[in-house]
Amino acid sequence: MTLTAEAAPPVAGRTTVILRRFLRNRGALAGAVVLVLLFLLAFAGPYVTPWSYTHIDYLALRAAPSADHWWGTNRIGQDVFAQTARGLQKSLIIGLLVAVLSTGLAALVGACAGYFGGWTDRLLIFFVDLLLALPAFLIIAIVSPRLRSGGWFALALLLALFGWMITARVVRSMTLSLKEREFVRAARFMGVPPFRIIWRHILPNVASFLIIDATIQVGAAVMSETALSYFGFGVQPPDVSLGTLIASGTGAAVTYPWMFFFAAGLLVVFVLAVNLVGDGLRDALDPTSKGASR
Repeated sequence: MTLTAEAAPPVAGRTTVILRRFLRNRGALAGAVVLVLLFLLAFAGPYVTPWSYTHIDYLALRAAPSADHWWGTNRIGQDVFAQTARGLQKSLIIGLLVAVLSTGLAALVGACAGYFGGWTDRLLIFFVDLLLALPAFLIIAIVSPRLRSGGWFALALLLALFGWMITARVVRSMTLSLKEREFVRAARFMGVPPFRIIWRHILPNVASFLIIDATIQVGAAVMSETALSYFGFGVQPPDVSLGTLIASGTGAAVTYPWMFFFAAGLLVVFVLAVNLVGDGLRDALDPTSKGASR
């Protein structure tokens, strides 16, 4: 008679554990659901309405929300729902692009400065401190009108250029600690090239921080784009963004509220949802955080 040992329960992988922690956070889960709905509104909304964001209905100027125009029309008869969906789409694209570019640049510069040290570290950190000392909003406001031929992509590049420095300093500090760890020293003694060590050993160990930072960067970039577009330095007509819609509807916020509050409300909801998701990711990725222990 043979005895069979009980099968041990499968050990959950790191991704599964992180996902479980995230799903247990009700605030983060609600924020994620809201973000999915906003992305559906931005990218599927233009296909469910019969109106284009550039179409003008001369028979419905400043019309209140109705069966024909779900969110009403603006002062020249453009459908507010179509315009808001297009504006949200443009702001989200800019926010995502800025987050990817700025986080990637911060990871590269911070990891190289911390790993190589010496004159490389001093030169890169001097460049970081120089950019931190510059008035970013003022420079973007001055430069962006001269780059209008590049459209919204040039604006995204400018926002990314001035949005990575603090993250790079944090990555540098983390790299200074990681490069003295045994697995990094072992790879160095085995003759592994420096950039391969950075790619395969340093960056994966700061990935948790970079994911959280990229999530928050999306909201910050959308806010920056909205502010620039509000003052006329961002997305230019005939294209629209949340900033241009808020700017054009500010004067009618009391008399024709649908021209202002839909765009402004979506901006507030988006930023709150991003912050909730960012907090949830922090708690899920860091098992020592207070939220993760709940």
